[in-house]
Amino acid sequence: MLAAVIHHVHEIAAEVIRNTGKDKPADAALREVLRSFRDLAPFDATEVAKTVFIYYRWHVWLRDERGVESKMRLALRLNQRFQDNEASFSLAELRDKAVPPWTAEFLEFEGDWLYSLQREPQLWLRAKRGQAGVLVDKLAGAEISPLLPDALRYRGEEDLFKTPEFHAGEFEIQDIASQLVSWLCAPSPGETWWDTCAGEGGKTLHLSDLMQNKGLIWATDRAEWRLQKLKRRTGRAKVFNYRSAFWDGGKKLPTKTRFDGVLVDAPCSGIGTWQRNPQARWTTSPNDVHELSVIQKNLLAHVAPSVKPGGKLIFSVCTLTRSETTEIVEHFNASQPEFEPMRLPEISGPPGTSTPAPTRYIWPQAWAGNGMFVAAWQRKKAHPAAG
Repeated sequence: MLAAVIHHVHEIAAEVIRNTGKDKPADAALREVLRSFRDLAPFDATEVAKTVFIYYRWHVWLRDERGVESKMRLALRLNQRFQDNEASFSLAELRDKAVPPWTAEFLEFEGDWLYSLQREPQLWLRAKRGQAGVLVDKLAGAEISPLLPDALRYRGEEDLFKTPEFHAGEFEIQDIASQLVSWLCAPSPGETWWDTCAGEGGKTLHLSDLMQNKGLIWATDRAEWRLQKLKRRTGRAKVFNYRSAFWDGGKKLPTKTRFDGVLVDAPCSGIGTWQRNPQARWTTSPNDVHELSVIQKNLLAHVAPSVKPGGKLIFSVCTLTRSETTEIVEHFNASQPEFEPMRLPEISGPPGTSTPAPTRYIWPQAWAGNGMFVAAWQRKKAHPAAG
């Protein structure tokens, strides 16, 4: 009976893989195929997703195998071998096969990063401010992280979207690196903030929680469907201090408001998510990096006038390439003299990761989450004219 169930799961996973391509990411193909298997148990659906992502995590190792099923079985064996003994894979082998060849041209990385990419990603939750202890008593398999306030690692098997705690808005599913960005913004209750590329609202909700639902947050995005999801999420989380608007990232801004803080969580190549989204390793290209770097520079230039004197401008990307991180900072420093680098707050975290500085890399091997880069500036205050 168990063998039949496993075979069924593998058949569905193979169907997802056959439907995945450059124009259809693995997660989109996964959602599409799973919709046609409505009677699939949540645990089996999780196993299908895990199998699909294991396949792409070991993609290069599978090239000599014929047929999707054969490749998938080899991927599962390789994954098990890695879990049993990571050292059985040499660093040279991982450099050659775990990432595309162009990666080394765009970022400097340690071997620890390559090993982290082949591990199963962690599932992170964000409890309402100060409620992590209460939530961990309600959710079996949840444990409080010592790295960040309100962050919980979840190892349980329950369908979190069906829990009463989720529907009551007691927690969000949010990667720890994403949570860290909002903490580094350090908003205060009563301030006015702009989350410029809000997406479905993960950081908007967190900023509101840190602001104790006081003040005002503008949340904008270039996709109306994302703003609709944000509206549903804010309703469930009981977030009231926000307003949403469409903004395409151009020079015409959605409001003339001047802000205490602006967060530009910019579109990027997503290299920091390669552990969680391994198919992207083989669809992302150097041209994507170059094009997105231009977009990021333009976004910062467009929003800079909206920052009040003395206000903050925070830039974040879930990537690690020089073109999208330090080069963006250098370009902004050279082109925006009315801003000065601002030290990010010190937050307890892995050793060597929390030193106050205007920029911060968040590496997956240190935080067990996505890779991120964060930079901060403050708009210089106008000095009164000498009398």
